[in-house]
Amino acid sequence: MVDLSRRGFFRGRPRPRAEIRPPWALPEAEFIDHCTRCNDCLKACPTGILVSGDGGYPTVDFSQGECTFCVDCVSSCQPKALLRQPEQAAWTYKATIGEDCLPRQGVECRVCGDFCDARAIRFAPRLGGSPLPEIDPEKCTGCGACVAPCPVTAISVR
Repeated sequence: MVDLSRRGFFRGRPRPRAEIRPPWALPEAEFIDHCTRCNDCLKACPTGILVSGDGGYPTVDFSQGECTFCVDCVSSCQPKALLRQPEQAAWTYKATIGEDCLPRQGVECRVCGDFCDARAIRFAPRLGGSPLPEIDPEKCTGCGACVAPCPVTAISVR
């Protein structure tokens, strides 16, 4: 078993940063135990959002695109570090909008809403300014489609 906090300490990061694992990943400790870092899930991902992260373990990079929840990564995972159970959500991650968001700075922008297929981002009108984006957590799938198109990288998935 790999001790991530020890490895992080020797790399100058006392606490390892939380990485987003591929959809349907086992809980982190189990994922690390099962994952062989074979990169089969990276090769299987049609949108190319799975990349080799800390320690060579797969992680999601939404700057590359979005997750379509196609299940190709799960199908390619021979050690079963990614395991889809019936009726199980892919993950609990949701998009969040930071303070750098252009409408919060008084600039008209609705790019994130244009890319959200789930229509989880709506723009609430406000008096004397650009409409502000709001994310409906019930509709947001955490797919990350809104992350890469944001011109000021104000959106993250956590």
